[in-house]
Amino acid sequence: MSLVRLNIKGISYSQTQNGAYALILNEVEGDRKLPIVIGAFEAQSIAIALEKEIKPPRPLTHDLFKNFADRFDIVVKQVIIHKLVDGVFYSSIICERDKIEEIIDARTSDAIALALRFSAPIFTYKNILDKAGIYLNFSQKDKEQAGEEVLSEEIVKDPENTPPTSENYSALTLEELHKMLENAVTNEEYEKAVKLRDEISKREKK
Repeated sequence: MSLVRLNIKGISYSQTQNGAYALILNEVEGDRKLPIVIGAFEAQSIAIALEKEIKPPRPLTHDLFKNFADRFDIVVKQVIIHKLVDGVFYSSIICERDKIEEIIDARTSDAIALALRFSAPIFTYKNILDKAGIYLNFSQKDKEQAGEEVLSEEIVKDPENTPPTSENYSALTLEELHKMLENAVTNEEYEKAVKLRDEISKREKK
C-alpha cells in the first residue's frame, strides 16, 4: 500500500461533538482533506506547536515527551495513520535510537502533536484517504487565509464562551496588547494569546 503525505490545514470547533475539535489534514499532492475529531487538550497542544511565537512558561505534556526524548537521543522519524475502524483513526509513531527503529502505537492526536515538535512528516495510506478523504470547496479568499491564520482564528473553547475577538481589542494600544499577550501566555490562556498575537501582527503590518 502506498503512503500519502499530509499537512495540517486547520483546526476548528467540532459541530458534531460538544467539547471536541476537528483537525483537518490536507493531502500534499492533491485536494483531498482528512478530518479527524480530537479533544480540546490535544487541539491546544497542536495549536501551540504551530504558533512558534507563543512559548508556554511550563512544558505541556507533549513538550515534556520531546524533552525526554531529546535527553535520551530518541528521534521521531515519522507518523503514519495506518487504520480506520468505526470512525476511529489509529496511528503509529516511528522512532529511532542508536540506529534501531521502533514502532509505537498512539492516538492520532498525540502522534500529530509529537510529529510537529520533531518536525516529522505525517502520512496515511492511500486506501484510508480513499475511504475517509473529502473534498472541501474553498473560495479564493479562504485559500489566501489558509494555514496559520485559519488555525488561529478558528480555535475556540466553546461557542457560547468564545475568547474575545480582534474587534474587542481595537480600542487598545499596542503596548496594552503586548502586555495582555504576556499575561495570557503566563496564565496559559493560549487561545486568548493566539488572538492577541494576531491583532498585534495586523497592527504592525500597517
